[in-house]
Amino acid sequence: MPGHLTHVLRRIAVEGWIERLPGCGRKFQPVLTSMESYQDSYRFRLTIEPAAVLEPGFVLDREALETVRAQQQRLVDGEIRTIGNAQLYDLDSRFHGTVMACSNNTFFIDSLRRVDRLRRLIEYRRTLQRDRAAVRCAEHVRIADLLLAGERAEASAYLREHLSSVGQEKTGQSDG
Repeated sequence: MPGHLTHVLRRIAVEGWIERLPGCGRKFQPVLTSMESYQDSYRFRLTIEPAAVLEPGFVLDREALETVRAQQQRLVDGEIRTIGNAQLYDLDSRFHGTVMACSNNTFFIDSLRRVDRLRRLIEYRRTLQRDRAAVRCAEHVRIADLLLAGERAEASAYLREHLSSVGQEKTGQSDG
């Protein structure tokens, strides 16, 4: 049993739910346990993700973006109806993470990873209806197309619209 508990504690630490203290203690981190904190996560993403596309150090990773674009297109083409919620969340997270990684801003990249790890707690249970999710995947394809065409300002604006509307759908609150 102690080995199993150690494994669980390590996993919880990797997910960002607890922090290891010096010595042998642990401290639980605030996580997305309420609708308010879930709404906060979308407002935070509305701030950092469109800004990341406009970062001076942004360098498009064409191969990685084409890969996640193809994954999103397969979802639009019907695969969205055959995959589970966890896989759908992972593909969504991978798309946004790939775009963020192009910013080359470690703070943005690490912040999105942390929010995604915490958001997973709610997202697995709170996915969009598949028809709406297909629309969101089509928006991902459009964002990728804009970036691949070198249209960063347009991609940033469209990404903001995307996050705003999906946030409203999932939380029932506008971004103000």
